[in-house]
Amino acid sequence: RDGKVMVKGVPEKSITLQQIAANSMRFGAPYEPVFGRGRSANRVSSPMFAAHLAKVAVDAETGEVRVLDYVAAQDVGRAINPAEVEGQIHGGVVQGIGWALLEGMVYDEDGQLLTSTLMDYALPLSQDAPTITPLLVEVPSALGPFGAKGVGEPPVVPVAAAIANAIRDAVGVRMTQLPMTPERVFTSLREAKPKS
Repeated sequence: RDGKVMVKGVPEKSITLQQIAANSMRFGAPYEPVFGRGRSANRVSSPMFAAHLAKVAVDAETGEVRVLDYVAAQDVGRAINPAEVEGQIHGGVVQGIGWALLEGMVYDEDGQLLTSTLMDYALPLSQDAPTITPLLVEVPSALGPFGAKGVGEPPVVPVAAAIANAIRDAVGVRMTQLPMTPERVFTSLREAKPKS
């Protein structure tokens, strides 16, 4: 209150936020700055592998695709915190669903971006998330901490291919352009129908 932190009911026991910030820089004695050199990128990394399966429902009248169930098997090295690893996989799969079905940069004929705000650029919502079953395959890495491997990006990459293959399995059309919007799916279905 008033830029201070105080003990409730004892206003004389207080300290300003400015004092807290200044004190946080004092360690009880003057220290010389420490200089060092480091690198943020390793020259080598452990390859990561994943296999994803999607089950979809395709509305042939509208082209709408809904992902019903999803299985994501991923080589995670050693899962130091399995719940966190599963959470990363869940998030990656939902992000991949966005890329696969919703997110698209649309430009007009003059090159002006038409999907420049969250009002125009579709992102997945919680109701777009299917049942996701993460399968953690543990093949420890000699290069990662405690044998761990990166788990943030690998779950995103296979999602579009898994959904496209599920669409092919469901309705027999091969989708090759992202996002696989209802309009694109509907057009592919119409073009695949035999001419009478």
